[in-house]
Amino acid sequence: MAATAETQNAEPILELTVPVADAYSHILTPEALTFVAALETAFGDRRDALLEARMERQARYDAGELPDFLEDTRDIRSGDWTILNTPSDLQDRRVEITGPVDRKMMINAFNSGANVFMADFEDASSPTWDNMLSGQVNMHDYARGTLEYTDPKSGKHYEMGKNPAVLKVRPRGWHMQEAHATLNGSPVSAGLFDFGLYAFHNAKKLMERGTGAYFYLPKMESHQEAKLWDDAFSLAERMLELPHGSFKATVLIETLPAAFEMDEILFALKDHIVGLNCGRWDYIFSYIKRIGGNANYLLPDRSQVGMGEAFLKAYSLLLIKTCHRRGAHAMGGMAAQIPVKNDEAANEAAFAKVRADKDREASNGHDGTWVAHPALVPVALEVFNALMPQANQIHRTRDDLTITREDLLEPHKGTTSEEGIRENIRVGVQYIGAWLTGRGAVPLYNLMEDAATAEISRTQIWQQLKHGAKLSDGRQVDRALVNDLYADEMTGLKDAYGAEGFASGRLKEAGDLFLDLIYASDFKEFLTTPAYELIK
Repeated sequence: MAATAETQNAEPILELTVPVADAYSHILTPEALTFVAALETAFGDRRDALLEARMERQARYDAGELPDFLEDTRDIRSGDWTILNTPSDLQDRRVEITGPVDRKMMINAFNSGANVFMADFEDASSPTWDNMLSGQVNMHDYARGTLEYTDPKSGKHYEMGKNPAVLKVRPRGWHMQEAHATLNGSPVSAGLFDFGLYAFHNAKKLMERGTGAYFYLPKMESHQEAKLWDDAFSLAERMLELPHGSFKATVLIETLPAAFEMDEILFALKDHIVGLNCGRWDYIFSYIKRIGGNANYLLPDRSQVGMGEAFLKAYSLLLIKTCHRRGAHAMGGMAAQIPVKNDEAANEAAFAKVRADKDREASNGHDGTWVAHPALVPVALEVFNALMPQANQIHRTRDDLTITREDLLEPHKGTTSEEGIRENIRVGVQYIGAWLTGRGAVPLYNLMEDAATAEISRTQIWQQLKHGAKLSDGRQVDRALVNDLYADEMTGLKDAYGAEGFASGRLKEAGDLFLDLIYASDFKEFLTTPAYELIK
């Protein structure tokens, strides 16, 4: 039986297209659905227009235009202003851990020793209905101090420790829809759905506990998109009778256009923002997506695209300078390494890479960093504790830096290799397969991968095909070469998984989708959009 909710004036109506399971009935109440309906009514059309504006901008890029700082917002960039404030429990964010909204993994993340835990409804979660709603149940229980879990197989009990990390929640991006909730027959914004349910049920409870409803906002491409979130926050605060500025967000700068609008994004969310974050993997994906049609911006193998050089170095330094000038935190990027069982040498090599990465971030002026696994929390803490003894280093304004448009566009130098293509095929197909079976955070080859990695994998091959990239041995990347490598890698996966595991892992479907994406004449914005059609 479908559920509906009406606002006070009897319109609009939010309809759920699936039955409401008993486990979710306290989340999908008429009042909560009314709240989400009000947000969608107020902002749904604006969201659609902003997504269309992305495509209009992309058409200009495809015609040869390149991203640049905006002339009509020069006054914002030159103005002397700061963000409103940062709550006391977000002043020290030196190590943040991220992960899906799975109950056991959440408890482990809360107890990891990190300062902040970002519970991810987006790239680290496959957006099945059950995943999204069970995640909301977990948030509801956390806000009320009842989050615990007993593993039905092992009998092991998990409960919150005495000093858990501060919670931040990442709702899905503006580009995603929630197919199971419709307004006037159309799917609603997945981001407003995630935010609305979480805020409605938990904001007041969290504030009563001395914290607040804190968010990470993903994949925005403009300050207009940031202003849409700001207006949604303000409306929600009024409807919930909360003081203006109660909701606080950190924005992930993980798209190339957004890097040219960091001041403007901070200004648009001025009363609701506490910082920006370097979402490095999605940023590489966005760089290829937005300007990769231009052969001058062909990137080498992903392993050669590091944060210490070229456009990635420039954007991370500009983020620090921009944030600190405005009194905001400048958060570093992800360390995706995970422990290697029974291999101390491999572990030490991985941890050494993490230390070097975090040393670069802390030395440059970042106020904190991300890790994907609890075992990396002490590694990152050690580095930041040594180089940043105070809560943050917002005082380091980095006036010594001048970052130009050319710096932000400079491609990395390097080579394209057969092994790089093979790795992209292996990682992309296996990740998509896991996503189709309901898992969004996937350990592959000693890294914790999320949707951004699969996006890079398929995007790189698409770009290499488009420009006929040359391998280091002189061969050209063409469809015949990719077909041969793909067939060989899929045979390897069948051998590794076995017939039953290959089928249950949906790797054939994943491979078909991967091929569709890399051979598409027009670049597809997000792989999760067609993949969602296979799981919803």
